[in-house]
Formats: sequence, structure tokens, C-alpha cells
Amino acid sequence: MVDAPMAQEKDQQRTPRPKGGMITMPFIFANEATEKLAVVGFGTNMISYLTTQLHMPLTKAANTLTNFGGTASLTPLLGAFLADSYAGRFWTILAASLVYQVGMAGLTLSAILPSLRPPPCDGGGGKICQQADTGQLAILYLSLALAAVGAGGIRPCVVAFGADQFDETDPKQAAKTWRYFNWYYFVMGASILLAVTVVVWVQDNVGWGWGLGIPTLAMFLSIVAFGFGYPMYRNLNPVGSPFTRLVQVSVAAWRKRKVGAVADPRELYRNEEIDGPISVGGKLLHTKQMRFLDKAAIVTEQDAKDSPNLWRLNTVHRVEELKSLIRMGPIWAAGIILITAYAQQNTFSLQQAKSMDRHLSATFQIPAGSMSVFTMTSMLTTIVVYDRAFVPLARRLTGLDRGITFLHRMAIGFVISILATLVAGFVEVKRKESAPAHGGGGQQTVALSVFWLAPQYCLHGVAEAFMSIGHLEFFYDQAPESMRSTAMALFWTAISVGNYMSTLLVTLVHKFSAGPGGSNWLPDDDLNKGKLEYFYWLITVLQVVNFVYYLFCARMYTYKPIHVEKKLEGGVDGEGLDNGELGGIELATNKV
Repeated sequence: MVDAPMAQEKDQQRTPRPKGGMITMPFIFANEATEKLAVVGFGTNMISYLTTQLHMPLTKAANTLTNFGGTASLTPLLGAFLADSYAGRFWTILAASLVYQVGMAGLTLSAILPSLRPPPCDGGGGKICQQADTGQLAILYLSLALAAVGAGGIRPCVVAFGADQFDETDPKQAAKTWRYFNWYYFVMGASILLAVTVVVWVQDNVGWGWGLGIPTLAMFLSIVAFGFGYPMYRNLNPVGSPFTRLVQVSVAAWRKRKVGAVADPRELYRNEEIDGPISVGGKLLHTKQMRFLDKAAIVTEQDAKDSPNLWRLNTVHRVEELKSLIRMGPIWAAGIILITAYAQQNTFSLQQAKSMDRHLSATFQIPAGSMSVFTMTSMLTTIVVYDRAFVPLARRLTGLDRGITFLHRMAIGFVISILATLVAGFVEVKRKESAPAHGGGGQQTVALSVFWLAPQYCLHGVAEAFMSIGHLEFFYDQAPESMRSTAMALFWTAISVGNYMSTLLVTLVHKFSAGPGGSNWLPDDDLNKGKLEYFYWLITVLQVVNFVYYLFCARMYTYKPIHVEKKLEGGVDGEGLDNGELGGIELATNKV
């Protein structure tokens, strides 16, 4: 009798702690932070490295830069597919990090070893520079390709893997998931801020060996830390190709297109054994939209005779997976124009900064590229204020644990982004008015202080804190459970398309605004001769139209309904919920 309590106490001590939770965050965030430190720290100054160290012509260097950026934005689709279908998120992240590490090591070695780059330029009057030879370029391109492939495995999986550490069926953990996205973006923003300041300064003032070596070493340490946390992680097993399931539903619906619809949705096919591996967090419930897809779940006489053939008969859950992705499409598209507006910071806003007075003292002036510090600091500040002040206040008004829904959050971001480009246009007018102080002709420094650009940079940072994080929350929450890495890849795809849209818009405006005497809204050599303010206001108008489109889509949007078994102290409680809150814990309106 005396030993019984002691035995019970020992049994409790042997009970392993639940996997996942807050304890895993440092290991996961370290991986994301170092990836951003590496790609931004190198990418921000990449054009300088290629032209000054490898002696590439400017156009060739620019093409190398855009090819790398485009590839790194598309590879997340491949990484997400492998994670959701076969490898799982942990092993995909680990393997991708190792590939990234090899790529960064190759770039670092090319900066350290004289044999991997051409000799310095001849200091004579002709300044003859020998370009990198085929072997040196091969090392460069191979290293960049490995870095792009590595980024494709890290970017879509890290954010989803971190959110996976919180059990959606446990109300105590599910309530923390929305906060995770704020923390994730804060860590990412802080890493970018460190890259565009400290790492770039080291590259310019200490040397490229250290400038690339620091991110490479940081990546190595993060891989060790990420692997060390393996016993603590909550790992969700891959359940086969999600794209195969989507195609099966489409084929089955097409093959039964002539079959009459059922009056009662309860007659549609359900199979707990088939759906079990892909619906650990809960079953998707039937929705009334896109009823033609429901035909894939109608049981015919032939289906009743044969064993289930997923190319002819699919469950309601699998049909609703496809519906969920289709419903997400219009909201995904709405984010493209915001990225197009945001992209101008690295193009025309940068050119504005170069033409303005950047002196802090008689001997020191701010680098034009450092103006992005205003964007990063305003974004980080907004995230903190949002998490600590805005959400508690909004929670009292709405009753939602997250304060407002992600659709509301995205809407606020759209409005602030509209203000950013509107303000940018008026600042450009002010900038050009000060140009005559220095003669007005040529791309000369104008008298206006560069700090006049701070409001538009800050507004873009605030907009990103609302819109981009809301976008992440939306993709993770509304994507089918077994496709969340793929959904995170859609976030990066929207960024890629937004940048391509910016290129297309600039090309069209430059072509169709050309006038007599070489006049143009976007001149090649001198902003003072152009009408950049018109371009900013054109983007403002496009954003207003896009915002109206978004409001329509958000109002019509149907949250995925899900049947969740909520973990309670006395057991479990199953219920069908409109998944406006992560994990289906809270009900949320469909209206913005």
C-alpha cells in the first residue's frame, strides 16, 4: 500500500512529454532566419559581386540575378510536392538545408580562393578586366543552382512545419497557431534587416570572403540545431501525392458528368479507412458550391459491385479538398498586385533615393539601398504592436481569439498599400520641384532630403505586416491538411508572379508613354525628365480596382467546413465547424 503512490509517481515520470509546442520554435526559426540571412545578404549585393569580383558585364550580371531569383521562387513548388507526397516536411527541410549549405560553401570558396575568380583589373588608364572563365562561371552557376534548389525545400516547408507543432484539435494549442505566423514573420524580417545592414557592410568594408562566410557558417549551425530538435518535433507523415488525388476527383467527376445529382448530400460516398491518413485533423464537410464535382462521390451500380476505384469514385473529403483549392484561387490572385507595388522599392524608389540628398553629416551619407531599413523596422514594429496591443483590443470587440480574421487582416494591408503608392506619387512631385536647385538637368542630386521617402517605405512595411502575414495564415488554414506545404508554395508563387507583373507593367508603360523628343514616364537615364508620379498613381488605381475585386471575393468566400474532434479533459468532442479560425475552434463570418 505504501509503494502504490510511489509506483504511480514513477509511471507519471515515465510519461513522455507531448511533441511539438513552443519548445521547438527556436530550432525551426533558426533555419528560416539563416536562409533569409544567406539569400538576402548575398542577393542584395549580388550585382556588385558579379561585376566587381567576376568582372561580368552589367547586362549579363543582371540576367544572372533575375534567373537566380526566378528559379528560387519556382522551386518551392517542387519542394512542397516532395514534402506533401513522399519525404515529409522535416526531412525535406533537412535535405534542402544541406543542399543550400553546399551552394553557399561554393560561393564562399569562390570569394576566398583566387583560382576561382579572375585576377583584379589592370590599374592602368585602360583598366583592362579579365572576365571569369568557363570553369569559374561553372562554379558560380552550380552554386547558385544548389542555393535555389535548397531554398525551394526550405521556404514552403518551414512555415508549415512550424505551424504543425501546434495540435489543432487541442484548443489550448490551436489558439497559439495564429500568433506563430506573427513570430515567424518577425524573425524573417529581423533576419532580412540584419542582412541588409551588417552583412552588406561586411561585404563592402571587410571583404566578400567574410561577407559570404558569415551566412554560410550561420546556415551550418542552424542545420545542427534543426536536426538536434528532431526528438521534440511533431511530425505529420506524408500521405501520397496530393496532385494525384485532385486529378482523380476531376477524372471521376468528368466520367460521371451525365449521372444525375443526388438530392441528399448524405448519399455521397464516405470511407473512413481511405480518408484516415489524409484527415488526421478532421474531415471536410460537404459544401453546396461547385456541385458538378460532387458527381465524383456519387455511388453508381457499377461502383457498388466493384471495389472502390478512385478514378471513378471519390469520397466527400477528397472532393472538398479540390473545392478548397479552387476557392482559394481568387484570394491568391488578389495578392499579386500588392507585390507589384511593393517591388518598386527596389527599382524606382531606389533611383529616387540615389538622386536625393542622403547626407547625415558633411562626410557621411546613407547608402540608397539602406532605405529598405525603414520598411523592415516599420514592419517589425507593426507586428509587435499588432500582437501586443491590437489583438487584445480587437478580441474584446469580436470575441475571436485572433482578434480579426485573416481576410480582415489582408483587407487592412490592401488599404495601407494603396496609401503607400499614393504618397509616393506626391513625394516624387515634391522631389522634382527641388531639382532646379541644382540646375535641373541630368541625374544630379536634388536639394530634397532622402527622408522624404521614409513615409512610403514605412507604409509598405506596415502593409506587409498585415497583408503578407494574413496571406500566410489564409493559405495554411484554408488549404487541405495534407497539402499545406503546397499551399505555402503558393504564397511564394504569388510573390514571383507579382515581380513578373512589375516587369511587364514597367515595360508596357515605358513603351506606350513614349512621346516626341524622347519623353517618357519612365526615362532610361534621368528621372527628372520623366513622370514617375503618374506611374505610382497608375499602380494606385490598379490597387483600388484590385481591392474592390478582393472585397467581392472575400464576401463570396466560403470557409472550409471541417468536422473536428476537439480534445477535452474528459475525452473528445466532435463537431462540424466553419473553419474561420485555425483548427476550426471558433466560428467566423464570411464577410470582410
